[in-house]
Amino acid sequence: MVQVEEARARVEAACRASGRSAGSVRLVAVAKFQPAEAVAEALAKGLPDIGENRVQEARAKMQAVPGATWHMIGRLQSNKAALAARLFDWLHSLDRPELVPLLGRGAAGRGTPLRVLIEVNVAGERQKGGCAPEEAAGIVAACRDHPMLEVRGLMTVPPTSGDPRPYFRDLRTLLSRLRETFPDLPLDQLSMGMSGDFEAAIAEGATMVRIGTAIFGARRGG
Repeated sequence: MVQVEEARARVEAACRASGRSAGSVRLVAVAKFQPAEAVAEALAKGLPDIGENRVQEARAKMQAVPGATWHMIGRLQSNKAALAARLFDWLHSLDRPELVPLLGRGAAGRGTPLRVLIEVNVAGERQKGGCAPEEAAGIVAACRDHPMLEVRGLMTVPPTSGDPRPYFRDLRTLLSRLRETFPDLPLDQLSMGMSGDFEAAIAEGATMVRIGTAIFGARRGG
């Protein structure tokens, strides 16, 4: 059974504890390896934002479950970039400049811009995707050459051990600097926090949290 109400209650409690309104945080249900039926149930329970890690898996679910807002949160392969730009509403994982023209071409025929977040590897972990913090401004600047790419903010995945809050804090600080550099852009989003640490992320200013296990339970494959 999809636990939308419980997850939403936890998000709202974390918002209250941080002195924030519940509406300031978007709950993205991560449906990797979950069947289309589970996605449909989440949508029926009032959770429209669905996150996926793989373009092909998401494409099949999009055809089966219309009406959702789709978020690409997994690392994006170059050969899937144009397709992702056509299919998704949000891309959380732009992490290298060579993807920008591919995304720009893929998004050119859209009716509305693809909303983009730059993924930043704040901790510098070699095994993870994400650009270095000092590279983020260059990627933002590259996106400005493509009118159907709308950069909205940043995303990160902190280390699995230790306190995640310093990494969330660093991402928030980086976004503040980018706002000063690009005052004309709507840089208002921080995608940070998953099932195990989203309360801490909300305390540090997250506007999107990506929750899978706490909504859908254990992944069913992969």
